[in-house]
Amino acid sequence: MAAALSGATTGQLRTWRQDRGQGPVLRPELSSRPALYSFRDVLALRTFAHLRQDVSLQKIRKALANLKKIGEVEHLSGYSLVADHGSIVLVGDDDHGTDLVARPGQRVIATLADILLEFAPRPGVVVPHLLQPKPHVSVDPRTQGGAPVITGTRVPFDVVAELVEDGVRPEDIAAYYPGVSADAAREAASFALSVDSCTSGARSA
Repeated sequence: MAAALSGATTGQLRTWRQDRGQGPVLRPELSSRPALYSFRDVLALRTFAHLRQDVSLQKIRKALANLKKIGEVEHLSGYSLVADHGSIVLVGDDDHGTDLVARPGQRVIATLADILLEFAPRPGVVVPHLLQPKPHVSVDPRTQGGAPVITGTRVPFDVVAELVEDGVRPEDIAAYYPGVSADAAREAASFALSVDSCTSGARSA
């Protein structure tokens, strides 16, 4: 799920949990064994997936180390980090930023990219909008701990997807969950396949 919603591969998630001398890029907030990521973790992971389109993992690790050096020790989801001409910049409320790599501490002008929006971290891969992966599937940190649900309900998408996988017709899902339409059931099943593909792709690689 973390891979499907963040744009990171499962291999990247494993690598980013490892301490390479400067600490891990991100250690899961809920549990490391097994790895259980919070909504805030996924938000931070999307930032890293965005950054990896333009900068190396080494630069990301350096930026995070310098972030700590300047006294910023909150959860990484609380910071706006953007790639800027090969460097990484911490963006402030005034659209100015602090360079964390090329010229650590120097103030620069930066533009903040919206990491909630759909984006393509790699050729052939499109990561959905974080809060609305499908029109009928949504993510809200205040509902079911941030796990995807059928929009407008508290019904976990994967419960609906499992019913469809077990042979229940999408049109009949409402008999189990009255608030779930046939279209929502189809989208839940489709989203489940995209989540599964993140893991199956990693196994085949």
